[in-house]
Amino acid sequence: MICGIDWAETHDDIALADDTGHIVARARIGTGADGFNTPLRLIAENGGSSKDTPIAIETEKNLFVVALAEAGFTVYPINPRAVARYRERHGQAGGKSDPDDAAVLASILRTDQDTHRLRPVINEHGRAVKALARQHQEAIWALHQTSVGSGRYCLSSIPSLCKLFRT
Repeated sequence: MICGIDWAETHDDIALADDTGHIVARARIGTGADGFNTPLRLIAENGGSSKDTPIAIETEKNLFVVALAEAGFTVYPINPRAVARYRERHGQAGGKSDPDDAAVLASILRTDQDTHRLRPVINEHGRAVKALARQHQEAIWALHQTSVGSGRYCLSSIPSLCKLFRT
């Protein structure tokens, strides 16, 4: 069993392929906890497990990928440009389809798994540093949003006061 996941901001598409490349299951899932449980259920229903079902996905930098890795899955982040090249192999239309890209990702691992790198394993200390860096970045973003928001408030609520500070 091989799993391909095409992720998006509001949903993810999943395709499970058997060893011959036949797609045995597809699903569109949400990005919350229920969305995480669906691929686990689909994989189990089709005879796979976290130990023997590799997963291809176009990113390595979201919580879904981290959760899959923590659940014991072997995750292969595949460059989106590589997915586009593989997609061109199977059709000339060139249109992007999330469900079809999930199937393409599964096919990539079935045919060329040895040419793609695994998601790097990060030890406990590395994860702690990464979490701190993420929190620092989010604090900077929040500070920026606050300062931009207060400037907008000033412009909309008290234009005469804003004129005083501009001079």
